[in-house]
Amino acid sequence: MTNILNLVDFFVLVALGLLALGMQVWALSDCLRTSPGDFERVYKKTKTFWTALTAGSVFFGFIYVIVPLMSLSVPSMGMGMILSLAGATVAGVYLADVRPVLAEVRGRGRGQQNRGSSW
Repeated sequence: MTNILNLVDFFVLVALGLLALGMQVWALSDCLRTSPGDFERVYKKTKTFWTALTAGSVFFGFIYVIVPLMSLSVPSMGMGMILSLAGATVAGVYLADVRPVLAEVRGRGRGQQNRGSSW
């Protein structure tokens, strides 16, 4: 019974780690595609700042997923999980706060019309 619970625990934690890693890679790829001028226009730090944070989050997310897969042991609840959660938080902040504002600036810069207020 303990072996079955360990196996379920393993798959759940690895699946959550893969989900977080996907989100982190999405944030990094969006950050890399955005020009530095767009970051300056929206006053959301610099491209270098967000690239470093999102690249670090991808690194820690990758380490969290790959180590258990290579050893086929349950991911620990220690420092690896804390760093992975911090990385997922960084990616979440970028995707929820920075990316929408950058997308709005990129949309205006490419000649799209401002749709106006939703009121």
